[in-house]
Amino acid sequence: MKVAIYPGSFDPVTNGHVDVIERAAKLFDKVIVAVIRNPEKKPRFSLEERVEMLQRSLVNDPSVDVESFDGLLVDYAKKKKANIIVRGLRAVSDFDYEFQMALTNRKMAQEIETLFF
Repeated sequence: MKVAIYPGSFDPVTNGHVDVIERAAKLFDKVIVAVIRNPEKKPRFSLEERVEMLQRSLVNDPSVDVESFDGLLVDYAKKKKANIIVRGLRAVSDFDYEFQMALTNRKMAQEIETLFF
């Protein structure tokens, strides 16, 4: 089973987020949308509100789960038996940061790949 995780703050949820989720759902058996709890940031919406916004934004697709998490992404991915991390790129300028994150994740867990949309 191919399981992908799409992590983010989703503060707020955008049409771009929904597009990435829908596209990933076509490629993988299961997509876990993982809303990050980051105590260092002051979000506009609470964690619960962001999870609810995502659930309402998504068509009832049984292959998509919305959850929250804190801690290291690779640890969460291992726990969920996910082998793909999905990342959305808004602009070319996002690539450098996202690529460095993908390399770091890969060093910590070689079995996990990052796929950019």
